[in-house]
This record gives sequence, structure tokens and C-alpha cells, in this order.
Amino acid sequence: MQKYIPLILAVVTTNALSQLLLKQGMLTVGTFDFSTGVLMQTLPRVMLNPYVIGGLLTLVFSMALHLMVLSRVEISFAYPFLSVSYVIVLLAGYWFFGENVGFMRVAGIGFICLGTYCIAQT
Repeated sequence: MQKYIPLILAVVTTNALSQLLLKQGMLTVGTFDFSTGVLMQTLPRVMLNPYVIGGLLTLVFSMALHLMVLSRVEISFAYPFLSVSYVIVLLAGYWFFGENVGFMRVAGIGFICLGTYCIAQT
């Protein structure tokens, strides 16, 4: 299973990238709400936003890669690796979006990564 880790990490990276693109798109669109008046006004801007489109396409590509992974390795091995995307998103959120990254958030993600490392050793 170890030989599939690069493919799994490609899933992780594209998954994180899709979330970052979607976030950027929604920052440019503004607040999204499901109330009827706001939804009808905002939905076209969401659907036509290049970041949102890119994020959705990247997410579809990521899911295709994920299906490749699932056809080759046990899900109990592959799925925990998705937690590595937390690290990517945490760092990108800090650098690109100026998000607050406190000690407890970093510690929590550190524990998650430690668990992922343990799973990767099996």
C-alpha cells in the first residue's frame, strides 16, 4: 500500500486546492444565503465565478483520483490521509486569507497528522 501514497497525496492536494479556490470565489461573491430573494440574486454570480468553477472542476478531478485510490487500497488506509489536507488548508488560510491560526488549532491538526502517520506505517 505504501507505493500508492503519492497518488493519495495527489488526492489530498487537489482536494485542498479545490477548497481554497472555492473560498476565494466566495470571498469575491460575498455572503451566500438560502433565502429566496438573496439566493436568486447571488446564485448566478456564484455559478459564473471563475474561482468557484475552477474549485468545482478541481474537486471533480480530486474525486476521480480518489476513486482510483479506492480501487487499489483499503479505505481504512486511504481515507485518513485526507486529514493531511487540513495542514495545507491551515497554512494557505493563514498566508492567503489572513485567517487566525492559534495554538489549539495547530495542536489539533498536529494530533490528526500524528494519527495519519501511524496509519501510514501499517
